[in-house]
Amino acid sequence: MKPIENMAPFELTAVDKKVLSTREEDFKPHTWEDASQLIAKNHLEHFKRRPGDLMAYISWSRNTTYHHGSLTKYVLKKRLRWPQDKDGNPAFTPADPTPFAHEDDYAILRNDWPYAFTSKDITHLIVWLKTPIEIKEDGDITDESRKLIAEFVNRTFTQRLKAEGEDEGEGKVLWFKNWAKLQSVTGAEHIHVLVKDAPASLLEEWTHRHARSKSAGSSIAGTPTLTPTP
Repeated sequence: MKPIENMAPFELTAVDKKVLSTREEDFKPHTWEDASQLIAKNHLEHFKRRPGDLMAYISWSRNTTYHHGSLTKYVLKKRLRWPQDKDGNPAFTPADPTPFAHEDDYAILRNDWPYAFTSKDITHLIVWLKTPIEIKEDGDITDESRKLIAEFVNRTFTQRLKAEGEDEGEGKVLWFKNWAKLQSVTGAEHIHVLVKDAPASLLEEWTHRHARSKSAGSSIAGTPTLTPTP
């Protein structure tokens, strides 16, 4: 049987490989301060999942790729339910070419496979977009893209936290966009948002607009399960 790291349908980082050889009881999850430092230094490759979660994610990714052709096709069809052509590729036109400019061009969902954090009060969200975010040749985002994302995160998350009485809104929201080489879902544009101590009602508000527009029986709300491949 192949080692679990050889089963991944995406490239594992050095940190992933180290996690796979770490016992669950020896694993150290991220603190909020740790996550903040990794993002500030752009050391995004150091984000990690718990050993058991990473093994489950690799297995799920392999099964999903087997059944749907790719993780991107699965996300578009089952999680976002955005239009696809007969081959499962994106078949939609953004309402506005500028990222985050129109609410129909993005969707906010909880990450089914979040990174590991010490506190359960840290929620890992993903903002999926129909519009591409401009990046540089090295795979990192441009200064203009960074500004667009920061403005969106501020008005959508930080200011809403403040409106709910969280005076330290700026200190309770982090965001990042993985470098191209770090993405496991490469064909669907997205950014990551981490929020700390967000009320359940606010989390519902952020994700509800998308979820309620989908038909009953979709796998929007939870982690999907698939029959293992042979």
